[in-house]
Amino acid sequence: MKRDSIASIAGLPEELGIDEDFARSAETLHLRMERRRYGKPVTIVEGLDTDLTDLKAFASRLKRRLGAGGTVEDGTVVIQGDHRTRLRTLLEEEGYRVE
Repeated sequence: MKRDSIASIAGLPEELGIDEDFARSAETLHLRMERRRYGKPVTIVEGLDTDLTDLKAFASRLKRRLGAGGTVEDGTVVIQGDHRTRLRTLLEEEGYRVE
């Protein structure tokens, strides 16, 4: 059984991306900082729905906006450095809930 999209239920065009915005707002992301090899800090973003989000593109966008390196590991995004404050702001601007 195919589920109707929110845009079609509301009578809005699919091109507006309402479904993607709604999916983002329903996700709660968790940010934490760990120290890795040689005591270097990394910021970890957890809680992304891997079925709805292209993690590599998401990580690439974050790395570019933060001016930092990083990678995708086991369904999480790892950014080099302690970027919790800036990352929280960026994610909230994109419509994610962050804890």
